[in-house]
Amino acid sequence: MNLLLIGDIVGDPGRRILSQHLHVLKHEHRIDLAIGNAENAAGGFGVTPKIADELFSMGFDVLTSGNHIWDKKEIIGVGRVVATTASGEKVGILHLMGRVYMPAAMDCPFRIGRREIDKLRTETHVILVDMHGEATSEKSAIGWHFDGEVSAVLGTHTHVQTADEQILPKGTAFLTDVGMTGPFVSVIGVKKDEAITKFLTQMPKRFETATGPAILCGAVVEIDGATGRATAIRRIRITDS
Repeated sequence: MNLLLIGDIVGDPGRRILSQHLHVLKHEHRIDLAIGNAENAAGGFGVTPKIADELFSMGFDVLTSGNHIWDKKEIIGVGRVVATTASGEKVGILHLMGRVYMPAAMDCPFRIGRREIDKLRTETHVILVDMHGEATSEKSAIGWHFDGEVSAVLGTHTHVQTADEQILPKGTAFLTDVGMTGPFVSVIGVKKDEAITKFLTQMPKRFETATGPAILCGAVVEIDGATGRATAIRRIRITDS
């Protein structure tokens, strides 16, 4: 079984490059279930029902989010779901949010993760965790904590793809951050001049999503459906030509 997670989709540029490449990616990698992090899909801040429908129409089966889920009042998120592939196999998707350097008070992802994984394992051994967090150490700790209990722990939120993909000793695929799908000429998706100005002045500023060429980042995880153990993980990185 092959699962695809596309990292933080940012605004129009992210949706545009997905419309060009998602179908091809699913075909080339024989994807059984496609998951997209829609955290920043609506102009960089959250997601709307209309944009969610647009992403589903592109070929996503499940959407995850993060700390911006509350930025659009039209959307109410749930953190756990069991999806069924076209061949009838069940896949558990769990979204956890880190607490280190994150803006909102959150429950402990280790304790909440334990509770929710136990529930998911009553239905399936194939479980993918989208770990949405700032600190690489916290994401790594989640990966090791749940090694052998979930198929994959893939990080989101920082918008910068890391190069540490691996299969942990007990069979869990891990990647600190799958990266961003959005405007390439930017500071993690926002207009670079606005980000630089905020760093220089330390004054509050409302960011706008950058425009121009885009990058698509994600990861594909191969999983043994019988055991739930990952057998391979590959990073995806595509830029506008």
